[in-house]
Amino acid sequence: MRKSAAAVGSSVFMALAPGTVAGLVPWLLTRWQSGHGWLPVRVLGGVLVAAGAAVLVHAFVRFVVEGLGTPAPVAPTEHLVVGGLYRYVRNPMYVAVVTVIAGQGLLLARPVLLAYAALAGAAMWAFATRYEEPTLLRTFGAEYARYRRAVPGWRPRLRPWRG
Repeated sequence: MRKSAAAVGSSVFMALAPGTVAGLVPWLLTRWQSGHGWLPVRVLGGVLVAAGAAVLVHAFVRFVVEGLGTPAPVAPTEHLVVGGLYRYVRNPMYVAVVTVIAGQGLLLARPVLLAYAALAGAAMWAFATRYEEPTLLRTFGAEYARYRRAVPGWRPRLRPWRG
């Protein structure tokens, strides 16, 4: 896949998947109406939203630049993506989306979003372990097996994997 096609496909997928999970659904749950929360907690929520969004953009860019593909199962990468933040954690997109949702919950002082973040995280874990990991193992074989042994799926390493 050409980088331009990968960029367009990744942008569309980002708008559809994370845009729905971390944008549309939280809006449907809250209409962005804020509760009454302690200011330092709300500031922390804003920091989490910004950090999660930055990680999400970085992870999508890695799929285009390094993988020559998209995160969408219908247009997968040609190469295993193991650079950038993927040297620290195998699932930075999922971690970022859950971080954004939890951050929204703190920022808006809306516990429903914290519960939703937990449910979304559980769904992402199930999808990653039941579909993505077996698919990556079939597609990339020993290369993915070595990466999976070295890099945790959900809790980042303190030092980057040098694979």
